[in-house]
Amino acid sequence: MKIYTCLCLLFLAGYLVAQNNTSALLPMPNQITPVKGKPFTVRSGKTAIYLNQPELQFTAKTLQTILQDRMQAKVPLASESGRADIRLLVDPAMEGKEHYRIKITSKGITISGATAGAVYYGVMTMDQLLLGDACATAHKEISPIRIDDAPRFPHRALMLDPARHFLPVNDVKFFIDQMARYKYNILQLHLTDDQGWRVEIKKHPKLVGKDYYTQEQLAEIIQYAAQRNIEVIPELDIPGHTVAILAAYPELGCTHTDTLPKIVGKTTDLMLCANNEKVYSVYQDIIKEISSLFPSDYIHLGGDEAVIEKNWTQCSRCQAMMKKLGYQKASQLMIPFFSRMLSFVQENNKTPMLWCELDNIYPPANDYLFPYPKNVTLVSWRGGLTPTCLELTRKHGNPLIMAPGEYAYLDYPQLKGDFPEFNNWARYYFGKVVSIRPGIWRACRRSGSYHRSYGNFMGRSDTRH
Repeated sequence: MKIYTCLCLLFLAGYLVAQNNTSALLPMPNQITPVKGKPFTVRSGKTAIYLNQPELQFTAKTLQTILQDRMQAKVPLASESGRADIRLLVDPAMEGKEHYRIKITSKGITISGATAGAVYYGVMTMDQLLLGDACATAHKEISPIRIDDAPRFPHRALMLDPARHFLPVNDVKFFIDQMARYKYNILQLHLTDDQGWRVEIKKHPKLVGKDYYTQEQLAEIIQYAAQRNIEVIPELDIPGHTVAILAAYPELGCTHTDTLPKIVGKTTDLMLCANNEKVYSVYQDIIKEISSLFPSDYIHLGGDEAVIEKNWTQCSRCQAMMKKLGYQKASQLMIPFFSRMLSFVQENNKTPMLWCELDNIYPPANDYLFPYPKNVTLVSWRGGLTPTCLELTRKHGNPLIMAPGEYAYLDYPQLKGDFPEFNNWARYYFGKVVSIRPGIWRACRRSGSYHRSYGNFMGRSDTRH
């Protein structure tokens, strides 16, 4: 019993020593400078927060909530800098739009940033300081420190897949909250697939089924994310992954699939017809509405996993188009197909994004599946093919976002046999992670998806430095 008591005391002593104001920082800031001196004490009714720009209102309210939750301290806003000992400042002279600084002394706290979003990041770091130094926080004290931080990569993304596994608005907001804590700044919403069409299109109301987001709900999500310095990029996957739209409008498919049943959530491997004028008129309407709804400069049009052999190769209309254009391979129909679709994106002043597909889905691969226009931003994703994507984008001049499947797909299992549908068809690797801009998470098909994604994307957030 004595030995057990001693071990417990040693563990407790180690735990108390480990409590310090940097122990919960994630991602780790670029520069941390310890400062000697007395801590700053938060005094309810006396301590106040000053903000020098009205766009900092949300950030100030967030800080008030943090101080209330961590310290049970009610800290009001002050109208003048001289009456406040906590100051939130937008400083345009600072380089880098997400660059922020924190200065804490016994006399007060200053969080400054190049933009309102940068100041918000400073407040997120402030929250982690309080969490890490739990004993001081319990006494309403904050240890002195200086922090100077800016992200390594401008595009730090996660993806949610409500098309395959619908997530209510509040669940999406919860996920956005976790992203903000760890300074991710892009949320890609995969809104259409074989399993569902999740975005309301007012000109084509037949597209949506039981579970979907109204345009008003998406506007709410977009605003919620923007307050937390997160941009929402919509993804509409074409020409494959389109059973949901084909179930509503079967005439958009290839000729030989007209009579095939199209059951959302069960049918797969169907595609839009490349030589069907109605396909283009419908998507021109869709892209116009999506462009008006999402403020992001980007629209992602998928372009991945198109089962061309089962569709365009067997379609009489597509074959006639191949003959007319002198094509030897059905995959070449991607050229006129995306030429039309990308023009709709551009006429709405948006920049197109596509998944990077190569001439082979496994290494080795030698070239793009089809010639991507230079203004298309590509996303590498297939396991083992990111090095080839890097070389090809360097050669052809396409911007590239890296999301290699073997490192960045957070729905992949960590342990052998931890994926019941296909008995561990893919593994999650904890090995070398280099220069990954987005963390990618596709909604898993079981309840464990949330716990799996959080532990992994928090770890991945530290790759930004």
